Amino acid sequence: MDSFDVVIVGAGLSGIGAAWHLQDKCKGKSFTILEARDAIGGTWDLFRYPGIRSDSDMFTLGYNFRPWTEQKAIADGPHILKYVNDTAREGGIDQHIRFHHKVTEASFDSSTGRWTVTADTPDGPRQFSCRMLLMAAGYYSYDNPHNPPFAGEDSFAGRIFHAQLWPKDVDYRNKRVVVIGSGATAVTIVPVVARDAAHVTMLQRSPTWMVSRPAEDKIANFLRRILPPMAAYNLVRWRNVLMQNWFFKRTRSHPEKVNKAVTDMLLKELPEDVVKAHFQPGYNVWDQRLCLVPDSDFFNAVKDGTASVVTDHVDHFDAGGIALKSGQHLDADIIVKATGLRLQVLGGAKVMVDGKEIRPNDRYVYRGMMLEGVPNLVYVFGYFNASWTLRADLTCEWACRLLAALDNPATPIAVPERGVDLQDEPLLLNSGYVQRALDTLPRQSSTDPWRDTQDYLRDRQSIHQDPLSDGTLKFHPLAPARAQPFAQAAE
Repeated sequence: MDSFDVVIVGAGLSGIGAAWHLQDKCKGKSFTILEARDAIGGTWDLFRYPGIRSDSDMFTLGYNFRPWTEQKAIADGPHILKYVNDTAREGGIDQHIRFHHKVTEASFDSSTGRWTVTADTPDGPRQFSCRMLLMAAGYYSYDNPHNPPFAGEDSFAGRIFHAQLWPKDVDYRNKRVVVIGSGATAVTIVPVVARDAAHVTMLQRSPTWMVSRPAEDKIANFLRRILPPMAAYNLVRWRNVLMQNWFFKRTRSHPEKVNKAVTDMLLKELPEDVVKAHFQPGYNVWDQRLCLVPDSDFFNAVKDGTASVVTDHVDHFDAGGIALKSGQHLDADIIVKATGLRLQVLGGAKVMVDGKEIRPNDRYVYRGMMLEGVPNLVYVFGYFNASWTLRADLTCEWACRLLAALDNPATPIAVPERGVDLQDEPLLLNSGYVQRALDTLPRQSSTDPWRDTQDYLRDRQSIHQDPLSDGTLKFHPLAPARAQPFAQAAE
């Protein structure tokens, strides 16, 4: 069995960033990266639908250690994938990746203070040993999207597929396309496909809040001409962080005013009757993730008639398209189900502590990066209300601090321990993909550190300044083989 200080699970944006932080802040520590697929990049290599792009600006979605230097701040998938690959190559991280290693189980032994990680490979199961397990496998199932069945699907004469599993051979030129869904994926696909299709219809059950933003940041591009790349990057990054933080807090303190402001922006893009019918959600801005529309491309497609929005419910599919509850029929040659992701915690792996299986839903989250009663495991789970990588960078910096503390031979085990009863607090976001996964997600309370704050500025201060030994994160010696004190905590 190969042994390392750290096993990183996942070679996407988070996993490559974790390895960079590890090499930078924990020099000399051994690590490997186990990646289930055959390539670096995670989401940015997996998703192949037309127009795939970020829905956050790259000055905050990019790493805190490597500047984004492309012209567009709202970047397309291939450029983001190149950024991740370049980071891996320049840091020599690509030499540490083991592809086709799907982690299926991780088991911690408190008598040795080590994890045994089992991965399925083309040559059969392989095991690895590590002091710290860093889960960076993303937040959704790559192979199993949310794909609700509709009555009569088998009778449709055209092609039906899920956007997450977009086939390579799809030709939508001069075809009638219906995209089911109204989230970021649908809003991305519609304007791109509309350029070549006969017509694209986005079918939504209910509206989603959307805002337009220029794909290029003129101030950032100007600053790059007069400042070193990292200086320009950091200036724009902090401007964006502060603006986004202010805006989100405004949605919490003055939701009606923000709703009106976003509606006024929409009225500048689309006719009033269209806005009222299809762009006025029944929830406040940022109760669900806000959809970004770069350069108004989605709105422009609706205005010029190459795309349209229908707000209705599916009754059934038939040979020629979709019959709606209202009685309307949508003719289609291709139907794309942009019906969402299926959230997945800890990469879908089975996690054991001293022989007892851990169910994340039975555990409280600690600082948004560890689980109650689970030793020496750190997981990356980004923000819902801001760029994923903001939290990923903080998590990896904190993991490096923790790894250094575990070097103490007297106390090589760190575990968050809850000594009091806690009051559960609901998640801030009520998006469908979150609500569908509530029975699998870790719990949170209203009390620090047992909650996910969704506040980058607060988290950044806490991660950088708070002591590791905070009265909740406890450091322990190895347990005698027969005692194994964490077995009870894991029940």
